Amino acid sequence: MAINHLVLSTLAPENWPFSIESLPQPAYLVGGAVRDAILGRTREYLDLDFVLPANAVSVARQIAKQYKAGFVLLDSERQIARVVFADATADFAQQEGISLETDLHRRDFTINAIAYNPHTQEIIDPLQGCADIEKQLLRMVSAKNLEDDPLRLLRAYRQASQLDFTIEPDTQAAIRGLASHINRVAAERVRVELGYMLANSQGSVWLINAGKDGLLTPFFKNATEENLQKLSAVDTAATQLTHFWPQLGEQLQNPVRDTVKTTWLGIAKLACLVNPNPEIAEIELQELTYSRAETKAITTALKLFPQLQAPLMTLREQYFFFQEAGTVFISTAVLSVVHGQSVKAIAPLVNRYLNPNDLVAHPTPLVSGKDIMLALNIPASPVVGKLLTEIAIAQIEGKIYTAAQAIELAAQLINT
Repeated sequence: MAINHLVLSTLAPENWPFSIESLPQPAYLVGGAVRDAILGRTREYLDLDFVLPANAVSVARQIAKQYKAGFVLLDSERQIARVVFADATADFAQQEGISLETDLHRRDFTINAIAYNPHTQEIIDPLQGCADIEKQLLRMVSAKNLEDDPLRLLRAYRQASQLDFTIEPDTQAAIRGLASHINRVAAERVRVELGYMLANSQGSVWLINAGKDGLLTPFFKNATEENLQKLSAVDTAATQLTHFWPQLGEQLQNPVRDTVKTTWLGIAKLACLVNPNPEIAEIELQELTYSRAETKAITTALKLFPQLQAPLMTLREQYFFFQEAGTVFISTAVLSVVHGQSVKAIAPLVNRYLNPNDLVAHPTPLVSGKDIMLALNIPASPVVGKLLTEIAIAQIEGKIYTAAQAIELAAQLINT
């Protein structure tokens, strides 16, 4: 494959957050940054991986100090460190083996075993990774390399989904043969790989393949073939809902929280893989080190989506439903459609959720608990919360409209 050096302009030192003069010679860029540059893929956030023949940690530490960047020692034994800049991350690793070629032969896939010398602008490609990039093929360097770090088994499916590549047949056969080794991988590392595939429809196809090849059942006992197919059903349901409510489609792509990468679409997919019993699902998710926010979202969706399968709820029932669902409603709606409910049947609830002025889905209290305590001269207690609930329901039912009427209703309820 002929390399157009204009394609590699993203790797040019002038785009780095530090000067090339800070690097010793030789030094090599490797891995995803080189692969993506050859593919013409650009990133807003630079993620650079360097291999140095010696002193990798001390070089990283010196660069971090010089540029007042963050420094993280990732592996003291293998001499790997990270420098974190505002708009880039640079990892520095000591070369494994006696030469760069030896190091590249220890990597996972040929497309990630390409090096670039920024000093000479030379591409080093001993395993014909460039040819595999041209063929859009994910090929292992060796089965032993996959066995050495079994996370690479799952990473094959993640990278295939992100790059829109296919997995070379011998590589897929090797993965199937080594699938039992995935048990050796820490749950949090597995969770990160899954996260990439849960976020979009391209990932669903490869998650299903990973499940069929035995990589998911050690973590999700309910990852049966039937439940794996529900991942595609989630994408279909999301497309149907987005057709009528584009705003809902946008929200499905939002992360659960700013600090949590899992999207609301991913929450719906995870709900298809865990035990349908929310209490058992919670234990499974905790073992996989999912956050409290993610676990709560999934278990809430599992608990609530059956309510959307029933006939239209009363206003009172809808009020309690939305109070419990909150933002999880969007994942719950998707699951409802996956399990056979029609889009038309849940349309009234979707419209309520998307309307910020809807009092059923988004109540605007007429009075506060403090208002009730002062007006009725009662202490703080669970009774106050119950009164606020009854006031909110009377408001959405059109029985009261003002704060004075709310206080009057609270007084009546206290005296009955």
